[in-house]
Amino acid sequence: MTLQALTPVNCASLLQPGCSLLQLDGELLLFGQKGWPKRSCPTGVFGVRFKRDELKLRAISFSNDSCYLPPLRCPAVCRLDPYDGFPESYLIHGGRTPNNEISSSLYMLTMDSRGCNQKLTLCCKEKELVGEVPGARYGHTMTMVRSHGKTACVLFGGRSYMPAGERTTESWNSMVDCAPQVFLFDLDFGCSSAHTLPELSDGQSFHLALAREDCVYFIGGHSLTSDSRPQRLFRLRIELLQGSPLLSCEALNTGLSLSSAIITRTGPTHKYIVLGGYQSDSQKRMECTIVILDEGGIHFETLEPPNWTPDILHSRTWFGGNAGEGNFLLAVPTEGKQSQPDMHYFYRISFQTEEGKQDEGTLGCSQESTDYDNSTPLEDSEELYFGREPHELEDSSDEEGDTYNEEDEEDESQTGYWIKCCLSCQVNSNTWEPYYSTELHRPAMIFCSRGEEGHWVHAQCMELSETLLVRLSQGSKKYFCLDHGGLPFQEMTPPRQVMPLKRTPMKVKDRQFPTIKMSQAKKSFFRRLFQ
Repeated sequence: MTLQALTPVNCASLLQPGCSLLQLDGELLLFGQKGWPKRSCPTGVFGVRFKRDELKLRAISFSNDSCYLPPLRCPAVCRLDPYDGFPESYLIHGGRTPNNEISSSLYMLTMDSRGCNQKLTLCCKEKELVGEVPGARYGHTMTMVRSHGKTACVLFGGRSYMPAGERTTESWNSMVDCAPQVFLFDLDFGCSSAHTLPELSDGQSFHLALAREDCVYFIGGHSLTSDSRPQRLFRLRIELLQGSPLLSCEALNTGLSLSSAIITRTGPTHKYIVLGGYQSDSQKRMECTIVILDEGGIHFETLEPPNWTPDILHSRTWFGGNAGEGNFLLAVPTEGKQSQPDMHYFYRISFQTEEGKQDEGTLGCSQESTDYDNSTPLEDSEELYFGREPHELEDSSDEEGDTYNEEDEEDESQTGYWIKCCLSCQVNSNTWEPYYSTELHRPAMIFCSRGEEGHWVHAQCMELSETLLVRLSQGSKKYFCLDHGGLPFQEMTPPRQVMPLKRTPMKVKDRQFPTIKMSQAKKSFFRRLFQ
């Protein structure tokens, strides 16, 4: 067992509470970066490398037929092992975006190809579900069960915003536990079903979920209703019968009080190590526990924890992920130390023995989550590192022109919803609450037409009434902010000048009249008639 301090190479601000670590085709991947993806890595997925005592990231690309995958914090992540001809893949459901919007989408992430230089390319597809579909949530879990030759995905727990009919101005951004329902997915047909069990009466989030064959174990978790972390342990048995599945649940006495813990598998058997998490809002869980699943059920054993450093012991929060079999990546905040330019200290914890150690390129991962809900880092990071592939020139220099150049990125400090639109701007991403009825997750903005390019300002800072804001957004009138005149509207967009179509009359000489032949008697008759 070792505890190794890591030095992040221009990538410390990309890692945030709620990020996930995945493993595809022998590579460790980081998903859920801080902020929205930028031009240097539009996918928001990075390859993770541990080289000596350094932590480095490199951008991972998607195939051309992939869908967009937003950077989601605290999603439910489930690994799919190769079976029935399906490739190794991951399922990702829910999570929070950098704008604090909660997703309800289900994505499947697989390996697409390897280039001539062994560079990994991923494929991301959004899976469509029909039936009783779970709503938007985060802090929940997904696991795979197998029964009677069939396979299904089990989703449980999580939290979300209050229902739309119950939200008020004071509780607009308040969170509630999702209903304690169990959802089953059939990945072959995209069917989803919801099941309610009397034993699962309270919602829980940021718990652990472990599966073996047809059983799923739910360990710990946090409940918003009681604001507690009870020692809960449930065993859910699922029989995938012909027709409809049969579910049964049993509450066990030997549980753990934890939330946001990290778990890693130690080998081919169902043996896991649980590390980190919280016992209460102000107390971290410093113990380590071995969890064993066998035919007799679930068993817990105490494991000696690493020799924690003073920074880890004294920190109020921490987060991390599974960095492979028997390995963890742990991060603790620097707690405002001016001497430390990075936001977090990073550590790599290994419980592997000398016989069981393997190459750094064959790291695994399982799901994890964190309830660091009040975290403020929502702005994009300006740092990234592009290193070489693990198989290329390990002893060569990493400074041969492949490092990230922040001058290549656009200056986003003047764009977005959380800019300082004027000298008296009071909109803050940490304290903002909806002001207009049309606002949900972001403040309403209006465009000021002053100058050649103009600029955006917050409607609340301009003291616009909701009626005037709606009228300006629907009409064609130009608006000028308080710094540029202070008038609600000053000009009308000139109507488009439509030139009338000029029609040239036909000349008389070009006209042709029909010739009527008549006798002299008829001509004499008509002459007398009109005279």
